[in-house]
Amino acid sequence: MTLSVDSESRLYSILRRVAGVGVHVLCVGFTVFLAVVARPGTSLFSWHPFLMTFSFSFFMTEALLIFSPDSSPIQHFSHKIKGRYHWILQTLATTCALLGLAAIFYNKHLNSKPHFATWHGLVGLLTVLFAVMQSLGGVSLLFPKLAKGWSLAKLKRYHAASGLVGYLLGCSSLLLGMSSLWFTTAVHSLRWYLAALCPILSTLVIMNQVTSSYMTKKRFQT
Repeated sequence: MTLSVDSESRLYSILRRVAGVGVHVLCVGFTVFLAVVARPGTSLFSWHPFLMTFSFSFFMTEALLIFSPDSSPIQHFSHKIKGRYHWILQTLATTCALLGLAAIFYNKHLNSKPHFATWHGLVGLLTVLFAVMQSLGGVSLLFPKLAKGWSLAKLKRYHAASGLVGYLLGCSSLLLGMSSLWFTTAVHSLRWYLAALCPILSTLVIMNQVTSSYMTKKRFQT
């Protein structure tokens, strides 16, 4: 028995909404789980995983889902209001990322350990720098006249594409962090695999929802 085009479209929409709600639950659950494992405040290092998880698993995920036509928590708000919330969440994400980087940098300095000596450290540094540049690049969307020769539509397209790259870097950095000695000592066996699934599944859903949102908007504009 084959489904009609309308039935397939309705089923696809339902699956996208379920996946979007699932990501909301995952990012909150994963952030709480890391907070319990890291116990922020017990040491200087403990702030690093806590802040980085808050940055890339919670704030950045929610900032991207703001524009999702299926799972945005403010779906019926205007695009302008969504943009403001996106800016707030991205600012919080970047701030947490910078503070998390400062915490691990100072902790290594105090313990005379080498900086950025692992793949996690290198990718993490690249991710934070990319997040800062992405945030600064977003200023051109607020003041498009600053980017002479670039249309607003083109600026939005490049900002969205680079935002997905930044999110992918952030989730990759989280996965590399979960391969560290600290995390594998604290979390192992089945719990480790379940934790690793969170950024992987979030990335897949975010990539699908953001690109589908952009394609839908482009189709209506043509």
